[in-house]
Amino acid sequence: MKGIFLTMIIVTMLAATSAFAAHPLVSDDSGTHGSGRYQLEINGETAIDRLQRVDGETKTVATQLAAIISVGIGETVDLVAAIPWQWNRVKENDFLAMDGKGTGDTSLELKWRFFERDGSSLAIKPGLTLPTGAEGRGLGSGRLSGGVTMIATQELAPVTINLNLSYFRNEFGREADSRTSRRDIRRASLAVQAEVVKNLRLAGEVGLETN
Repeated sequence: MKGIFLTMIIVTMLAATSAFAAHPLVSDDSGTHGSGRYQLEINGETAIDRLQRVDGETKTVATQLAAIISVGIGETVDLVAAIPWQWNRVKENDFLAMDGKGTGDTSLELKWRFFERDGSSLAIKPGLTLPTGAEGRGLGSGRLSGGVTMIATQELAPVTINLNLSYFRNEFGREADSRTSRRDIRRASLAVQAEVVKNLRLAGEVGLETN
């Protein structure tokens, strides 16, 4: 099975000289902050999943608020850390089966732009997910996981195109999670941004991801 996502958003207050990925876009760009510069981002999302069975329904509501800080440790290298706060609630036929909240698994990523010429650029972004969340409450996997994203950016002013190819390997501490969850996650996404007026961009994205 594949999960398909399609988002169309208006992104405001982005600098005209650089195209940085913006939540809720999944696609990243090859841009880096530059040595000694940093960015703090706060974002949130909620997902609702319903599983219909012969004997009833399981409803899961997962909400996350994340703080993401990225620091330029070189002109072409960024270090990115994300710390999420999560609320996970599971109901079995309107019976509350789980209600967990707290910090989730922390992620660390390193983005390196290794090629740049005539508006085209390439970057690689390996990352690790640290098991800092309580797996028993549905807040973490319980094991160290990791993956890598390849990023291609093309600047065709006023349009910017970003192509991402990602692979992530999930590891699980609990046997039940290991049996029911997919370990290998692959994703491909394409995002297009166009500057409508100064400091205002229109962005669209389409992608394919293993569930």
